[in-house]
Amino acid sequence: MLVQPYLFFEGRCEEALEFYKKAIGAEVTLLMRNKDNPESESIQMQLPPGTENKVMHCEFKVGQTTLMGSDGFCRPSEVGQFKGFSLSLNVADAATARKVFAALAADGGEVKMPLDKTFFSDSFGMLTDKFGIGWMVGTQPQA
Repeated sequence: MLVQPYLFFEGRCEEALEFYKKAIGAEVTLLMRNKDNPESESIQMQLPPGTENKVMHCEFKVGQTTLMGSDGFCRPSEVGQFKGFSLSLNVADAATARKVFAALAADGGEVKMPLDKTFFSDSFGMLTDKFGIGWMVGTQPQA
């Protein structure tokens, strides 16, 4: 069994992918647009006009983890909204944690718990990025 996070960016998927590439070195391994769907007639009726170039499905890697995502249904009232869970990002050392934390918090992110030493990690912090995605950045405890 494999559980993979699937993120719905409600119209901002491509922007999010570019951000994650720069901020944490994400690698896009698959990107399909609504217009690439061979069954687009049935799907397009559910999507607002002008969304044929929006991301129907993507896969991207952050380190060894594969995440999936899309623009969702691009409902105007929900564009850019995201709620529900956080992604945990474990890095090798405190210097990397500081770099990644700062990159994810940039451009409108909100720090929920500043990056600092905790009882379970040499470096741990929590934030919400500019897309509303919650992140927990930390290092593995040294044995």
